Amino acid sequence: MNIKYIDLFAGIGGFRLACDKAGFNCVYSNDYNKFSCETYRANFGEIELADISSIDSKTIPNFDMLCGGFPCQPFSIAGVVKKQSLGRAHGFEDKEQGNLFFEILRIVNTRQPKIIFLENVKNLRSHDKGKTWQVIQSSLEKIGYTVFSDVLDAKYYVPQRRQRIFIICFKTETFPEIEFLFPKYPKKRKYELKEMLISRVADKYTLSDKLWRYLQQHKKNSQAKGNGFGYGLFNRQSEYTRTISARYYKDGSEVLIEQRNKNPRRLTPRECARLQGFPENFEIPVSDNQAYKQFGNSVAVPVVESIAKQIKKTLVNYEKGGARKAQTELFAARA
Repeated sequence: MNIKYIDLFAGIGGFRLACDKAGFNCVYSNDYNKFSCETYRANFGEIELADISSIDSKTIPNFDMLCGGFPCQPFSIAGVVKKQSLGRAHGFEDKEQGNLFFEILRIVNTRQPKIIFLENVKNLRSHDKGKTWQVIQSSLEKIGYTVFSDVLDAKYYVPQRRQRIFIICFKTETFPEIEFLFPKYPKKRKYELKEMLISRVADKYTLSDKLWRYLQQHKKNSQAKGNGFGYGLFNRQSEYTRTISARYYKDGSEVLIEQRNKNPRRLTPRECARLQGFPENFEIPVSDNQAYKQFGNSVAVPVVESIAKQIKKTLVNYEKGGARKAQTELFAARA
């Protein structure tokens, strides 16, 4: 089965790694961030550096499946709170990022791929009292797709709690009455936190006294206000960490690692890569700050891989079932 796919909002290639492992064939990649494209090129080769709105969908090579983790900040809980505090629009009203789903829709409507595979934050379902999700689902259905969605947590695959919604769509005309079941969680993680943490790291990852005092005070202030904002402290005995985000480069407060007789430390970029399930040979050619942004924005590779394999399994089973149905109808006609 030769399924050709395109990798939109490709970032550093989380979808690419996962879908390639599932046996799919990437024919086109795109991202607008030059540093992400630098990392992508170092690991996979070519990627088009361009704003998706500037892409003529007719120039994209033929493909069967469209993949994309479109920007989540306009829909995430933290993103919405921040934008509201600044008096800025969020969701679809965010003109820079919120309307990028409609760019996906534009390409889908023009090219009509057989399959769509999207990812976003869990809050996408509840954003704007569910209206955002209603728009997304109904828009996809109106142009001829059967929509399946579920929220999966990466903590069953890697030692990081990371809940994300995944949206799988099949072209209804091509796959009438198709059913898709999201994969069951594995019984064991790829590795545990104690296995992926580096024993000795450079001193630059240890928090300064000033930053550590600030983070402790910030957490006390947040607790006094009744919210959960503040640093997360972990060690080798911890089961899993909090979700790392693109803002990790600022202070690393989401995930701090305890140290004996020292202030806590940030994760290294390689540890961030491991938290997201990237292989050890994955190249990180950019600065630490850029790497933190890139891995914080990425998908958890093993989760996407398990869904991609489930898509492939679904297609194989559907083809077998379709062949049996056709044969049954042929025999009925002859009778």
